[in-house]
Amino acid sequence: MAKATIAIHGGAGAIARASMNAGDEQRYRQALSLIVADAQSRLAAGQSALDVVTEAVRQLEECPLFNAGRGAVLTHQGQHELDACVMDGSTRAAGAVAGVTRVRNPVLAARAVLENSPHVLLIGEGAESFAEAQGLERVENHFFTTPQRRAQLERAIADNQMRLDHDAGSLSPDRKFGTVGAVARDSAGGLAAATSTGGITNKQAGRVGDSPLPGAGCYASAGVAVSCTGSGEVFMRLLAAYDVAALMEYGGLSLAQATQKVIMEKIPELGGSGGLIAVDAAGNLALPFNSEGMYRAYGVAGEQPVVAIYREDAR
Repeated sequence: MAKATIAIHGGAGAIARASMNAGDEQRYRQALSLIVADAQSRLAAGQSALDVVTEAVRQLEECPLFNAGRGAVLTHQGQHELDACVMDGSTRAAGAVAGVTRVRNPVLAARAVLENSPHVLLIGEGAESFAEAQGLERVENHFFTTPQRRAQLERAIADNQMRLDHDAGSLSPDRKFGTVGAVARDSAGGLAAATSTGGITNKQAGRVGDSPLPGAGCYASAGVAVSCTGSGEVFMRLLAAYDVAALMEYGGLSLAQATQKVIMEKIPELGGSGGLIAVDAAGNLALPFNSEGMYRAYGVAGEQPVVAIYREDAR
């Protein structure tokens, strides 16, 4: 019998052990461990996969270490524009928001769209008004800003580059990604996925990447749940998250085969980089990435959570 399973990610990119001090590494590992352990306890208590991934991503949005919610990167204009998506595999219902600037937790707004709107994706002021009508907490835009993100934007503007949120150094234009996400299989066999992001440092105002688009950066069906992090424009062009599901359903590939093909073959063919987390109906996990590292953690019912950052780490 397949067990309840949770996986989370905090973005991928040029994450090298040599470039991270021990204190920062410990903070990342502790944050990932606490969030995935809490998700495990919720799954053990019988909560649905949809509830668990929503809460896991909400917690990631609250952690300033990651590029979502508080701690999100800044646009060229010095503002935060946030995107999120949630999807329920059992019904294929989805909800998403893009370009929100005052909703404290975009993933909760996305969940409200799923549950309380006939639409799938709301953007900008329309999404803001909807979230307010749903009673969701609003904050000033500067609430999301941290000194590290402000300095990152200043460096990016000085270099005339867009930057990956986990990198301090210069980057080529195709390495501009950073996202958080969660996928889960609950004790009843339900699957769900959620993804949230601040986008890319120094992005043009109004830019939307793959994260809030069902099928691109987030997807869930009865067979698999997927959350992506990577070169957003490439993931959009390939419908990367849905491609995993299609390769499994129509191509007969296993979860491991499908995710490897998308991340290690198809994304690089278009010059993209990044990774994903996925869980299938049997509770199998896949966490592939083609970048230097990916913040990730997973937990299976009755087992200790596993946290990894670098390529040489477990999974």
